Amino acid sequence: MSKVRAEPHYVDERSGASYPLDEPRWRGDDGAPLTVSALPGITRAEVDTGARSLWRYRAALPVPVDAPVSLGEGCTPLVEKEWGEDRVLFKLEWFSPTGSFKDRGTSVMISLLAQRGVREVIEDSSGNGGASVSAYCAAAGIRARILAPASTSPAKILQSRAYGAEVQLVPGDRDATAAEALRQSAGTYYASHNWHPFFLQGTKTLAYELWEDLGFTAPDAVVTVAGAGSTVLGCDLGFSELLAAGQIARRPRLLVAQPANCAPLYAAFRAGAEGPVPFEHAPTIAEGTAIRRPVRFPEVLRAIHRSDGDMAALPEDAIAAAVRRLAAMGLYAEPTSATAAAAIEVFRARGAIRPGETTVVLLTGSGLKAAPAMTALFGGGGEREEPR
Repeated sequence: MSKVRAEPHYVDERSGASYPLDEPRWRGDDGAPLTVSALPGITRAEVDTGARSLWRYRAALPVPVDAPVSLGEGCTPLVEKEWGEDRVLFKLEWFSPTGSFKDRGTSVMISLLAQRGVREVIEDSSGNGGASVSAYCAAAGIRARILAPASTSPAKILQSRAYGAEVQLVPGDRDATAAEALRQSAGTYYASHNWHPFFLQGTKTLAYELWEDLGFTAPDAVVTVAGAGSTVLGCDLGFSELLAAGQIARRPRLLVAQPANCAPLYAAFRAGAEGPVPFEHAPTIAEGTAIRRPVRFPEVLRAIHRSDGDMAALPEDAIAAAVRRLAAMGLYAEPTSATAAAAIEVFRARGAIRPGETTVVLLTGSGLKAAPAMTALFGGGGEREEPR
């Protein structure tokens, strides 16, 4: 007798508690983050090839969305380039409508909230997430209040304000901003890209899109950068579903970079720990990763281990050199996303990137989003460092 598959529901992986998807919640009763229960994945026949956006994979979502809030997100270029001894494929996520990969998760999250009648949200962000939520809320007719660290790149703040969002700058670091958003969320729906499980449902389309980009096969390795770890978790979800659907033979290795100045996940990974361990931190030009205690800390580590992946911590000069090197080949990446490129040779030296295999490097955001950092690197009028 065949086993009846349970309807999709929210799951607290830490306690095992579950909740119906129709409840307007973004975390468990005990304060833990939630995910959506395991889904069966889709086949190539279920890809809606008439949709030129991530909504071509809508059959992989846990609930039907009748009127997606879409600005054309997804279907980003995959460009092959030489990087030292390797040829790698750069996935240019800055071609998303607001200039970063966050649009994948935001489109699905805001579509669900709009469908359920939510009319006002609050979000905390170091920049890209807030800009993305602001844009999709504008498209959906939802009021948005964005909290961001006072040190956030002015270009990102300007973008959120341009979309009509109320922007509140919070003194202190990224963690202080998250704490303030949690405090204020008592009276407004908290549409956090770090907390809401449907944000990850959108981010998982990265895996489906890479699968389709590569002729319905999986890459051998995916290199990405992690702050909160949503690209790691999205790839883990999507490739796990494709594995369950029999569409790929194995998950790609997830190779995850952090700046050495703020590398809590790396510190725990190297220590063999399942949760946070003491680490030293300092300001970093990769501002989008400056999260000292990611909400889904153990889940990100498990995803990396499940893929037989690895982690690396990159010094500031290596990140800056990667920004310059990418620009020299025509790729204008913000320092946060260039951190992934900076790690390519580290992973190759360890054998995590192997000759003859297919390696994809996610470039998550445009250099246009980080004007102060890019000005410091390129705008001083001095000689530009040549790529090595």
